[in-house]
Amino acid sequence: IITISREFGSGGRELGKRLAEELGIPCYDHQIIEMIAKENGFDERYVANVSEKSIEAAYPMTIGHRFAMPSMEIMEQPIRVAAAQRQIIENFAKQGDCVIIGRCADYALAEFPNVVSVFITADEDVKIRTLMERHQISESQARDVMIKTDKKRASYYNYYSSKRWGDSKSYDLCINSSKTGADGAIKVIREFARIKQEYAKIK
Repeated sequence: IITISREFGSGGRELGKRLAEELGIPCYDHQIIEMIAKENGFDERYVANVSEKSIEAAYPMTIGHRFAMPSMEIMEQPIRVAAAQRQIIENFAKQGDCVIIGRCADYALAEFPNVVSVFITADEDVKIRTLMERHQISESQARDVMIKTDKKRASYYNYYSSKRWGDSKSYDLCINSSKTGADGAIKVIREFARIKQEYAKIK
């Protein structure tokens, strides 16, 4: 099981999909959102929105309580989404080899012995250029969306796990994709997974 956490613009999602194709195993990403929405009667856009936000980010406490506080039922929905997400990820892992993109999968599967957790980063200028080309936006817009997206991912991960998003101690392997390219990163991950599996047999 290979989990891919990634900075926005680092190419982690595309890298994970290519890795799965080369290994001939499933890659789970948006399918997780679709399953959560279907099983819990939520709109997919809602699930996608809350699945990368902590409760504090989704329902900020405003100074002076200018806005009415959300009901407990509404505040419980993000927790339901997180619980359903974890269950789905665990079920995927139990079914066999796979690549899972994001969704705190590395933390959800921390007790599984056959997991390789990977974090993909990249140089800022490379990420900004990638986002500019991918979304046809300006440099300032790319920088803004990059910062905001990574802030949401960090907030969600840090809230629902006992680790820190992007901290090298939180993962088995961290790769700067702007130094290796996608092909090089895939080779590194495959070799690391092989070595980790072999080392586990002799421990």
